[in-house]
Amino acid sequence: MRRFSLWLRERPMIADSALAVLFFALEVVTFVMPPNPGNWVQIIGGFLICLPIVWRRKYPRASALAILSMSFLSTLSVWASGNASIEHPGLLALVVALYTLVSYVNRRVAAVYVGFLALDLVASALVNGKDVILGFVISTMAYALAWITAEFMGARRAYVDEVAARLKVAEYDRDRRAEDAVAAERTRIARELHDVVAHAVSVMIVQADGASYAVDSNPALAKKALGNISSTGRDALAELRRTVSLLRTEVNSDAMPQHGTAGIAKVVDMMRATGLTVRLELTGELDNIPPTVSLGVHRLVQESLTNVLRHAGPNPKARVTVRRTEKSVLVEVTDNGTSPSSFTHGGGNGLLGMRERVAVMHGTLEAGRRPDGSWRVFSELPLTIED
Repeated sequence: MRRFSLWLRERPMIADSALAVLFFALEVVTFVMPPNPGNWVQIIGGFLICLPIVWRRKYPRASALAILSMSFLSTLSVWASGNASIEHPGLLALVVALYTLVSYVNRRVAAVYVGFLALDLVASALVNGKDVILGFVISTMAYALAWITAEFMGARRAYVDEVAARLKVAEYDRDRRAEDAVAAERTRIARELHDVVAHAVSVMIVQADGASYAVDSNPALAKKALGNISSTGRDALAELRRTVSLLRTEVNSDAMPQHGTAGIAKVVDMMRATGLTVRLELTGELDNIPPTVSLGVHRLVQESLTNVLRHAGPNPKARVTVRRTEKSVLVEVTDNGTSPSSFTHGGGNGLLGMRERVAVMHGTLEAGRRPDGSWRVFSELPLTIED
């Protein structure tokens, strides 16, 4: 049953079509079965009332307006004929329309819709000669139930969406940390590879120079030097093969987070999905900077926004500014300072990690609270990292 429910959630129009069919079935039972057999005009009217439900989530305003219009037309036709008529059971779609407006549009539009529903209710009661007060009581209970249910479901949907967004951020952070670990390991292997090659080549050059000087005067010594060159070359080749084999694991670049402006925008979009209001300003050419610097910028923005989300209190807001200058990239992240807490009230690992990363890149990092109560992280990363 849960699997079927998830399947329907992914195909909302199918569920809405089933609801429309159910309401129309009530219309058929009401106007075809005795004592009203063959009332085809009412059945067609009922069909037109139920039809907009199919598109209620895709076009909520248009669907609600169409249902209300059909209700007014039904009342108008009764008034024009002068004969009281049985109420369309399909007019339960008005309750569904109100629920949809509260859930998928906003309360203001729903409140205006309630006003028109009240006019429709009064007109229908007067034309059909029914008790207006009783009709108001029953309809008010139905509409109030629809509104309350929509509020509850909307809050639940928002909570689920926020949890899903936070899980996405966590997964993205996990992937980024895994990529960092791989990059660090590859850097270590590259360093070892450099050491192996530099050592072996240096020994071979010295031995070759010695052999060239001794080849005429001391052939035995030259032969020994050539043997050392051969042995050193074989050992270096074996070590190179072992080291290079560690670098042959293919990395799916499409699955890894992007660098540059695309990577920063992706992080900001994910944080916005969690409820964090972020203003992003990018200045200068940021897509052709060295990958190490680009990764550093990405990590600073990600970690700073994560800290804002965790520690900036209710309704957090942040501003991210990334600007490229002639020799460096400036990164600034500030929050709205609505909470007395600060980033350092957590474990402090995020800020420590940022300091370590910036230090490795020979950059500068400033983090602290400003006089207005907001928290600011500012870093300057040089474009050229000297060894």
